[in-house]
Amino acid sequence: MKYSEELISRLTKQAKVLRRDVIISMGIGVAGHIGGSNSSADIVAALYFYKMHYDSRNPKMKDRDRFLLSKGHVAILQYAALAEAGFFPVEDLKNTKEIGSYLQGHPDVRKTPGIEAGTGSLGQGLSIGLGMALGLKADSIDRNVYVLIGDGELAEGQIWEAAMAAGFYKADNLIAIVDKNNLQANGIVKERMDSNPLPDKWRSFGWNVLEIDGHNMVEILTALDEADLEQKRPTVIIANTIKGKGISFAENVVSYHNGMLTAETYEQALEELA
Repeated sequence: MKYSEELISRLTKQAKVLRRDVIISMGIGVAGHIGGSNSSADIVAALYFYKMHYDSRNPKMKDRDRFLLSKGHVAILQYAALAEAGFFPVEDLKNTKEIGSYLQGHPDVRKTPGIEAGTGSLGQGLSIGLGMALGLKADSIDRNVYVLIGDGELAEGQIWEAAMAAGFYKADNLIAIVDKNNLQANGIVKERMDSNPLPDKWRSFGWNVLEIDGHNMVEILTALDEADLEQKRPTVIIANTIKGKGISFAENVVSYHNGMLTAETYEQALEELA
């Protein structure tokens, strides 16, 4: 499938805006998940500003696609997307994690417009997403459920229980996206709980498997559109990414999984993302 240069340019710029919003949300001297937010930003930009059907003025309309951030610790990225999509003012991002703010460290479905479920207790998002996908089918609503999962999160057994069930029920409206940036909170994924080879594992559970460069917008859009064509199996998109993408001092640095910015690094990050 061909995509216009204007579309690719617009979405690539939008991903950079999301990364910049992440930095603004964090501010100075407060720990935040830069690494996993920046590795996923291109994917989230493609979902919110190209693929998904929703209405920011009516977040709970029945005829909508659903997005679940299973790795809920990177909520600042989803907040950035929701704000840029018009669910709430962009200016409110500066209040993230403040006492009384509706934008907290993990997504809260009770407080934040556009959030589908409280997530961040790792491993649960795919199960929730499967339930939603089967519910949409039962209600004859032709929409998709997208679930973003971290590669470190794949050590959770509940992920594979949900994967097995989704394959069994042929939930073709369920699309899992694995942010494979190869780092988790305490180091290299392969040295903690090596879940590779991922494509073979997901295929064995009956999934349609697509593997892409998670920073190549053409590959991202192609995979999302191909997932729509699958009518018998759930789809998993394994996105190879770089932790901390877009900020030179944070790329592939495990300490920025959840790190603080100084006044100097804050300004440098904003400059690099200008």
